[in-house]
Amino acid sequence: MLAHHSRLIVAHATPMLLAQLSSMGMMIIDTALLGHYGTDDLAAVAVGGGIYIAVVFALAGILQAIAPTVAHLHGAGREREIASVLQQALWLALLLAIPGVLILLHPEPLLALSRIDPMVESKARAYLALLALGLPVILLYRTFHAFCNALGRPRPLLLISLGNTLLHGLLASLLVTGAWGGEALGVLGCGLSNVAVSGFSLVCALAYLRFGKALRPYRLFTGWQRPRREPLGQLLRLGLPMGFSHFVEISSFTLMALFVAQLGATVVAGHRIVANLAAICYMLPLALGIATLAQVGQAAGARNWQRAERSIGAGLLLAGGLSALLGLFLWRIAAPLTAAYTDDPAVQAVALGLIGYVALYQLFDAVQTIAAHALRGYRITFVPMFVHVVCFWGVGLLGGWWLAFHARQPMGVAGFWLASGFSLVLASVLLGALLWRAMQAVKQ
Repeated sequence: MLAHHSRLIVAHATPMLLAQLSSMGMMIIDTALLGHYGTDDLAAVAVGGGIYIAVVFALAGILQAIAPTVAHLHGAGREREIASVLQQALWLALLLAIPGVLILLHPEPLLALSRIDPMVESKARAYLALLALGLPVILLYRTFHAFCNALGRPRPLLLISLGNTLLHGLLASLLVTGAWGGEALGVLGCGLSNVAVSGFSLVCALAYLRFGKALRPYRLFTGWQRPRREPLGQLLRLGLPMGFSHFVEISSFTLMALFVAQLGATVVAGHRIVANLAAICYMLPLALGIATLAQVGQAAGARNWQRAERSIGAGLLLAGGLSALLGLFLWRIAAPLTAAYTDDPAVQAVALGLIGYVALYQLFDAVQTIAAHALRGYRITFVPMFVHVVCFWGVGLLGGWWLAFHARQPMGVAGFWLASGFSLVLASVLLGALLWRAMQAVKQ
């Protein structure tokens, strides 16, 4: 039976992983183009991109409430209620875009957390102002993204992601380098391309919702509803802890980039490369976690607790084993990877000194990711949020800040990555214990 549930998770996670890697391709394109264009521009996208990702993941995390909600309805056979949930989630996406846009247009409180080179800060501000234009579109698309995953239909996401990456590769390469016939725009070219690609992804998503054969039985656009307080409140009660967990996890890396910024553009650029590789590695357990959430949510909706347990076991085994192998592989090819990102020997040296930390913590990152998503499948989100705060902000960020700047022998940027590893070990233990208790409680 475990093999059966493993096949279900792999069938869902494989196109999801490819879609996420394709989306990460946009980040790789930005990093590679700017790594060869200029260190200041690469540092600007490291700082600005970190803030943007934290905002998007926090708000999109709230919208992830649609995933366990729809999964439970689907598992319980309450298909007629699904359209209403999607419509309210789309309204919620537009409402959440308002504070998100304001943060991106006015990032002063975040940028003030660290001393940043004035040129890097100026470029980062301009980059964030461009990305603010596409934020509402991105949040609408992320709602569609969570909806498809809840129903176990990730293939449209894969096709859209592939199209996004190809389009971004073309536009960014033209705009960054000046090959379009005008001025080379550097980091601003990446920003403009991201906005254009956001619009493309939303058009594709709406087309699938309207015309996709698999979704016709749900009548998603029939009887369109205005925003309603009660269903919006239900989504927020479930989604706010999820969103804050996403924000804590991502902002621990974002704030790390801001603190590291005072060490100079070279260190920031090297950190950006390693953070990019860490994000790519995270796509594997994340895809398996999303698939596990869907399986656990549908099983919980049907009150089939044995199926939920087997799905969790399959997710943990797959993510733990594959992530450990991925960490070993990353360690073995570290040198050619860093050389592919930048021609600057100093930046390469910084990156090579940090990759080992990423390789070592892969197993623990996989365990905590699967445990957190399985708990969301049970619609348990509040206590995991506190675990993430303690681990990622307390141990990872504050511990890293102390190791980097205030230990007896300050470690610099390496201190942040060492503390991040410890935070993931602790998170895997605490979330694993919480998941075990939840699995026992539902059977009583």
